[in-house]
Amino acid sequence: MMIYPTMELLNGHCVTLDKGRLDEPMLWHVDPVETACGFAASGAEWMHLTDFNAVKGNGDNAALVEEIIRSAGIPVQLGGGMRSRENIEHWIEKGVGRIVVGTLASRDPHLVEDLARHHPDQVVLAVDIWQGQVMSDGWRQSGAFTPEAFIAAFGDTPFAGIIITDIDSDMSDVEAQLGLIAGLASTAQAPVIASGVVRTADDISRLKYIGSISGALVGRALFRKTLTVEQALKMAMPEPEVVAGFL
Repeated sequence: MMIYPTMELLNGHCVTLDKGRLDEPMLWHVDPVETACGFAASGAEWMHLTDFNAVKGNGDNAALVEEIIRSAGIPVQLGGGMRSRENIEHWIEKGVGRIVVGTLASRDPHLVEDLARHHPDQVVLAVDIWQGQVMSDGWRQSGAFTPEAFIAAFGDTPFAGIIITDIDSDMSDVEAQLGLIAGLASTAQAPVIASGVVRTADDISRLKYIGSISGALVGRALFRKTLTVEQALKMAMPEPEVVAGFL
């Protein structure tokens, strides 16, 4: 299972949010570029980056995001404000590994499908769920889709992955989150990445044994130091197969 150390940016700082509340960020006094390089030094193969300024509609973090892409040493999976073909292709040209789309997928699914087919293994679908509905516009707007219908509508679109976040639970009911994500993953045709469910190494252990989940975003636990990148990667490794001895 792939572990994606996760960084969220707001006004040039690393933050974490409680249930997506941009007006109540938890600020972490760390250097974003050094932190990204630390992910790679710890053995991560990918990192996930969300630009909350882009979600809000301004480009205040653009230069910092570019520096992280150049400096991290591992591919960056970037989300936040990806609401046009031009913006998505701009960041692909800047060297980002993957682009995460959510709002655009609900507004213009045909465009997102076309982008996924033109950029193989570079477009990731975000499915953010609040009380059974898919949310858009930075978790602020409820859509008309259930997550099951939203994922099914894209059929065999060749997404690099599908990130599923249960905003309603947001760490408060991990068992319910795991059940929801596992159920959606069992029918999805692209690899599913779980978001918002990892507090400790034990949560990664449980995710690993849900065969339909291919990866997990790990952010808040790293900044709160309840988990390290090294611990997460070690726990995510497949268990060695038992080899029968011969007499």
